[in-house]
Amino acid sequence: MPFSLQAVAFVGATLLTAALIALITTPVVKSLAFRVGAVDVPKDARRMHDHPIPRMGGLAIFFGFLFSVLIFLPLTPQLRGMMLGAVVIVVLGILDDIYTLGARLKFLIQIAAALIAVSQGNVITHLSNPNIFSPEPIWSLGVLSVPFSVLWIVAITNAVNLIDGLDGLACGVSTISSMTLLVIALAVSEAEVAILMAALAGACIGFLPYNLNPAKIFMGDTGSTFLGYVLAVVSIQGLFKYATIISFAVPFLLMGLPIFDTCFAILRRVSHGQSPMSPDRGHIHHRLIDMGLSQKQAVAVLYVISAILGLSAVVLTTNGVTKAMIFLASLGTAGGVAAMLFLGKESGTPPRRTRRPPPDVAGNDHFFGEEERSDK
Repeated sequence: MPFSLQAVAFVGATLLTAALIALITTPVVKSLAFRVGAVDVPKDARRMHDHPIPRMGGLAIFFGFLFSVLIFLPLTPQLRGMMLGAVVIVVLGILDDIYTLGARLKFLIQIAAALIAVSQGNVITHLSNPNIFSPEPIWSLGVLSVPFSVLWIVAITNAVNLIDGLDGLACGVSTISSMTLLVIALAVSEAEVAILMAALAGACIGFLPYNLNPAKIFMGDTGSTFLGYVLAVVSIQGLFKYATIISFAVPFLLMGLPIFDTCFAILRRVSHGQSPMSPDRGHIHHRLIDMGLSQKQAVAVLYVISAILGLSAVVLTTNGVTKAMIFLASLGTAGGVAAMLFLGKESGTPPRRTRRPPPDVAGNDHFFGEEERSDK
């Protein structure tokens, strides 16, 4: 589908359709969650909410995305593979929100879902060499294409899942990432990718009114893993195929916040002799809360960081020394803020305010599905 004003109109219509569907179906999903027992019950001090709140809200996001994509895009093999894999991820998330499945089982099923997408052509075949002085500007992955693609999809799926710790955080960050990729796709005449991202962003926007603090419903693993999965697969379709620095840097900027938090969590836990899957209170949103910020303030700070990284990704897709300098300044700002949050506060330092530390409000503090829930 060539880039045109018609494509822009399709993008707008897709976003609006997905938002309306998610907005309308969320109350239905909320009632369903209560019926099937997908509820976060505050049984310990780890929870800030004082009444049961349903999980599984990601099902409404999935409905908004699914129906808008089926309306506005033809089912190509790549899209079919992504959608089939997404169905597997959503079913897995629903079962986990109800029954709390084991981490290893979820990890294996996530690999299977990634393989479904990869088998239909969603494969990273090459990467640009970040060393601009190298005589070989492109890395051909060859036989490593499939395992690298699966690793990327599973890693991003869990990275988004990992940051789902405050009301509206994962949903809002995913919205920013989707809108960033939407703008980039339009700039490089990738209208189909733009429509996919419009569907995802619209579904998140339709769900956000119910998920912002104080949340009426949590997206649960149903939503957080679905968002990560779609962002990962679509980034393969729209970014990694370019033999430029964009194919290396932009996907990491788009998902910069969840990627950084995940890598830091792994390093932190391994350095303390713990399993990378062990839950803790060292995530970036925990640190902001411990610094004395409210939930809304912490989420706003992380939105700003995501927006800065998104702006950097957009700037990187353009040419010119001035724009490149803006990119570097934006990235430096984001890096400075992240450094202050993670390095300027020693582990174990007591919070500034003497109040109960609000943990993972959305019920997620996990890697590869490992989590501590109040209803365990």
